[in-house]
Amino acid sequence: MKKLMENIYEAIGETPMLRLSRITNHYGVEGNIFAKLEYLNPGFSKKDRPALQMIEEAKASGELKTGQTVIELTSGNTGTGLSIVCQAKGHPFIACMSEGNSMERARMMRALGAEVIIVPQAKNSVKGQVSGEDLKLVEEMTVKLTKERNAFRADQFNLDSSYRAHLLHTAVEMLEQCDGKIDCFVDIVGSGGTFEGCAEKFKEYNKNIRCYIVEPANAAVYAGKNLINEGRHKVQGCGYAMDLSKVNKELIDGCIQVTDEEVTQMTRDLAKLEGTFVGFSSGANVCAAIQLLKDKEKGKNIVLTLNDSGLKYLSTDLF
Repeated sequence: MKKLMENIYEAIGETPMLRLSRITNHYGVEGNIFAKLEYLNPGFSKKDRPALQMIEEAKASGELKTGQTVIELTSGNTGTGLSIVCQAKGHPFIACMSEGNSMERARMMRALGAEVIIVPQAKNSVKGQVSGEDLKLVEEMTVKLTKERNAFRADQFNLDSSYRAHLLHTAVEMLEQCDGKIDCFVDIVGSGGTFEGCAEKFKEYNKNIRCYIVEPANAAVYAGKNLINEGRHKVQGCGYAMDLSKVNKELIDGCIQVTDEEVTQMTRDLAKLEGTFVGFSSGANVCAAIQLLKDKEKGKNIVLTLNDSGLKYLSTDLF
C-alpha cells in the first residue's frame, strides 16, 4: 500500500489486476483474461500515466518552463490526466476536444481547472463518433493555440514519454501481477502509446508473447482493410483510421476487428457480470480477447487494460 501522499498524481499507477473468470465462463471459452483496472486511476483512465510521464520528463529536460501553459488535443482522458497533473504542478492547462466526444469529459476537465475548447465536428460526422477527419480539425486548433499562448504541447501522439509511461510502469506491473505468465496482449489503439510501450516490454521479457492490435471493424487500417461507412464507429478515443507514429509494426502479431454491437454488449456484460463499470474501449479489448480464446489462443493467458470509467459515457447510449 502506498504511504501518505502529498500530491494527487502520486496515486497514479499500481492499479489492480482482475481475472475475468465470469466473462470467460459466460462466453464459454478456455483460458484466462487478466484485466488491468486502469479506470481506478484518479482521473478514471489509463491516460493519467502518460499525462504524468510527459509533464515530468518535459520539466526535467527544461522544455516545460515554470508556470508555462500546457495544451493538448484529447478525447477527454489524456486531458483529464493533464488537468490533474498540471493543476498540482502549477501549470495552466488547455484541452482541445471534438464535440463528438461525450460531454462528461469536458465537464470533468473544467471542474479540475482546465480551459476546454470544443471543436465542431466535420460536416458529415456523427455525434458520438469521432473520425480521423474530426481529429484533424482538433489538431489544427491545437497547433494554432499552441503558438498563440506560447504553450508546451503535451503531444501524446508523438512524444516518446507518452509510450514510456507504459514501457516503464504499466507493462512491468502486469508482468509482476501475473508472475510473468503471459501468452498474449491485446490493445485497441488510440494514440498507440499503450500498445507500443507494453508490447516492447513484453517482447523484451519474452519474445514469444503475442501482441495484437484491436480496431473497430469500420476503421481497420492496420489490418489493411478499406474504411466502411467513412470509418464511423462508437469506440471513443480509439480507431482514428490513421498511421500512428508510436506504433512499431514489427511488434504486431495480428489484428482483430470488433463491431459496435459486440463492443456495446461486452461493455454491458463487464458491468453486470464482473462489476467493472467501464467504457467502450475496455469492452473492445475484452471482445478481442474472447475472439482469440475461441480460436488461435485457446487456453492461453491474455492480458489487457480496462481503460476508462463508464461514468464518462452516461450521456451516450451505452448504459
